[in-house]
Amino acid sequence: MQLSHKRRSPSAVDLTPLIDIIFQLVLFFMVSTQFVSSPGIEVDLPRSSADTILKERDDLKVWVRADGSIYLNESPISGAALREAMSEAAKRDPNTMIIIKADKSADHGSVVRVMDTARALGLSRLAIATEANTAAEDGAPD
Repeated sequence: MQLSHKRRSPSAVDLTPLIDIIFQLVLFFMVSTQFVSSPGIEVDLPRSSADTILKERDDLKVWVRADGSIYLNESPISGAALREAMSEAAKRDPNTMIIIKADKSADHGSVVRVMDTARALGLSRLAIATEANTAAEDGAPD
């Protein structure tokens, strides 16, 4: 019995499914990545080696700039308006955290006034934001 040997044509690899899967993976990683947005307020934070604070949605972020101006959630605000905003936050949730982002050359009194205002309204969860030390700066006080 004689078997015929047919020559097979080389099969081509279809790259379309592979490209589709790679495209879907790229889209998945782009959508699931959190983008850190930096506020437009120029503040030079002091350095610290302490751990980071967990942020919550209802936190109030107060910036104290070197020139003494105060911002609440990226909007300029007066002392009276800041007190009113903190009062409303205290009524909503007395455990609201006040995150103070003070410039390292800001007047110490301005920072203390913000802290006193918060405490007077019953907001006792206060945090002062800092930037992490780099390896070259560890152990060197500012």
